[in-house]
Amino acid sequence: MPGPTPHYPPDFKREAVQLYRSSGRSIPKVAQELGIADESLRRWTRQHEIDSGEREGLTTEEREELSRLRRENKTLRQEREFLKKAAVFFAKEDGTR
Repeated sequence: MPGPTPHYPPDFKREAVQLYRSSGRSIPKVAQELGIADESLRRWTRQHEIDSGEREGLTTEEREELSRLRRENKTLRQEREFLKKAAVFFAKEDGTR
């Protein structure tokens, strides 16, 4: 079973994509030279194409915002559930509903 996926800095990803695009070599060759997985370079290249408007899809900024909003939504749902339970608890103590 493969280990955890390493996290590469944005500058490294950007430079890897530029190297691939300017070299005329295949993704597997460039990925091997850089010591990364072919699929990583392929994903980074696709994302670069989306970010630069060459391809349809969510830009990096849109993906980050979507992730942030999903986390925020999850937190708000948890807080709402907690407040509902607290309201029920205190209503029972008060003898009211």
